[in-house]
Amino acid sequence: MKLLLEAAAKMVCGMLLMGLVLFLPAGTWHYPNGWLFCILLFLPMAVMGAVLFWKAPGLLAKRLRHKETEKGQAGVVAVSSVLFVAAFLAAGLDFRWGWTHVPAWLTGAAAAVQLMAYGMYAEVLRENAYLSRTVEVQQGQKVIDTGLYGVIRHPMYAATILLFLAMPLVLGSWISFGIMLLYPAVLVFRIRGEEKVLEEGLEGYAAYEQRVRYRLIPFLW
Repeated sequence: MKLLLEAAAKMVCGMLLMGLVLFLPAGTWHYPNGWLFCILLFLPMAVMGAVLFWKAPGLLAKRLRHKETEKGQAGVVAVSSVLFVAAFLAAGLDFRWGWTHVPAWLTGAAAAVQLMAYGMYAEVLRENAYLSRTVEVQQGQKVIDTGLYGVIRHPMYAATILLFLAMPLVLGSWISFGIMLLYPAVLVFRIRGEEKVLEEGLEGYAAYEQRVRYRLIPFLW
């Protein structure tokens, strides 16, 4: 029950925060793209949370309770948070003043990509029971090299790139999209730091890196 209440509280806080950074700068509740985005964000989140609660409560607890202790990674998280808030504020202001326009067909395509990214994210959660939100090596952790992990080393981060680049287009803002383009660059620093920790603390990870050469994008990086 404690875990369920904690998950529900996190979601409610997320909804309130989203209302603050999205609809407040938009100056109205009549922001169709904003409502579409919230549905695409919170409905899959609720479904995944419910599945984890029933099937893998330990993993849900790890996903909820996170706080980076390593200074470099904490800095990356802080910069990412600033980017997200700035992107949502920009989207709301963009709608309010009509600075840019994303065509409806592209908004629809971005919505499909956002759902696909959630599907990829869910598959990663299914494959990797050690998936913490902090950079760490857990007790008894083993290298996962099957499924998506057999194609790229960081499929969760690849899913977040798809997710976060689709969000601004769902919101109908090119300005917000431009801000979110900085996210993959920030993610590179997190991945390099995470791999250093795994190479030093997780047995077999260096050999895994030799077998699976690409981190995020096959044949590129």
